Amino acid sequence: MANLLYQQIEMLSREKHIEPEIVVSAIEDAMVVAARKYYKTEEDLRGKFNSETGQVDVFSVMTVVEEVADPTREISVADARKKNPAAEVGSEILTSKPTDVLGRIAAQTAKQVILQKVREAERDNIYNEYHNRVGELVTVIVKRAEGPDLIVDMGRTEARLPKREQSKLETYNIGERLRVVIRMVDRAAKGPQVIVSRADAALVQRLFEMEVPEIYDGTVQIRAAAREPGERTKVAVFSRDKDVDPVGACVGMKGMRVQSIIRELRGEKIDIIPYSEETVAFAQKALSPAKVTRVQITDPEAHKLEVIVEDSQLSLAIGKKGQNVRLASKLIGWDIDIKSEEEKRREIEEQMTALTAPTTPLTALAGVGPKTIEKIEAAGITSLEQLAGMTPEQLMEIPGIGEKMVDKIYQAVNQFYEGGGIAAAAEASAETGEASAEAVESAAEAESESAEAQGPAAETSVAETEQASGETASTETAAESAPASEPAAEPEQVPEKHDEESA
Repeated sequence: MANLLYQQIEMLSREKHIEPEIVVSAIEDAMVVAARKYYKTEEDLRGKFNSETGQVDVFSVMTVVEEVADPTREISVADARKKNPAAEVGSEILTSKPTDVLGRIAAQTAKQVILQKVREAERDNIYNEYHNRVGELVTVIVKRAEGPDLIVDMGRTEARLPKREQSKLETYNIGERLRVVIRMVDRAAKGPQVIVSRADAALVQRLFEMEVPEIYDGTVQIRAAAREPGERTKVAVFSRDKDVDPVGACVGMKGMRVQSIIRELRGEKIDIIPYSEETVAFAQKALSPAKVTRVQITDPEAHKLEVIVEDSQLSLAIGKKGQNVRLASKLIGWDIDIKSEEEKRREIEEQMTALTAPTTPLTALAGVGPKTIEKIEAAGITSLEQLAGMTPEQLMEIPGIGEKMVDKIYQAVNQFYEGGGIAAAAEASAETGEASAEAVESAAEAESESAEAQGPAAETSVAETEQASGETASTETAAESAPASEPAAEPEQVPEKHDEESA
């Protein structure tokens, strides 16, 4: 009997890939649960497997203490020494409990406990074995389908291939062999704990390691990979040896190496790109097969790039449904904004037009007070054109601007653009131009008058003006002619002065 029971324990341990001691411990715990349920006691019970008899004995365990506080779990020294003369404080007294009276219900309870314990031990064993193998390539066999998910056989255990981890263009048949990567190990899952994937980019990397010896020995490294399962994959490779071409090593002679990987992926396209430490150069290569004109980093902190391509290359750079630029962005880890040269040219023209366009100051608005204008300018709105392009919600976000003030501002803007403000500005500019013209003419007349006053005919013209203007004008002219006669005597005095100096 003992040998038969122990043989069953060993067979179960081999089948479940667990240690025999775990099975024995599960049997002992099961007998304790069955005995407690039968005896309906709160005593501390302990089971022990007897390898000689093949039986599991159940004992009531009581701790020896000086003063008993819990009679179901403690025993005094005097009572303990009646059963065991060598008993001391802190030792344990074991009392055997009959197990042959447990019955059928207790046996069913023990069976359920044994199965549960063995199942938990098996799951712990699977987790300990596979949680360090995440990302490893394994070969599985499709066993059955559970809804959209597939259950595959890994040999020692089953694994789950969820719908999200399946390639979109692939179909799977029962009994088919697949190469998958271990995606994760879920310890709390009710079904299979191991989750495998056919859609992860790590699958492509593991396949390259199998097909390319240079990658396996570390001469060529896969620095990054981005994948859209069933459609396209981009792989960035780098060579640690200058004499080894990383792209050529991955492609192989006449493309044999990469073609075998494409067949395994059911025709999925693969772009092999040389890796570069420089972001600009890496982005240009990542967008292949499109030819990039230039790349500019717009926001280094947010990792944003602006890529300019020729008009004929725009659709190729973007790819089908944006696939090419999306994969390139995943590969380099930067957000890519692609523009054609025509779009960039129009954008620059609009910016230049905005910079050179005339702006009207906010003070041109009639009916808007200076305090309100100060609040608007504090929000960064410095021209009437900017103000006209704002919505009421945007205006109300400015501190100190309410609904009534928004209506007042819009009325002032409408009045300005209806013609009142523009006409006033035009009239003001016209008046300014006429005033400046009159000032120029008066200045010219003054210059001509002073020139005539210095000539020999100045006295004659003054005399004629006196006769025509009357007495008042003659008095003024006489007053003006007196100082005019003084500079006329200067030419006569200059030669005399020169003669004296020469003498």
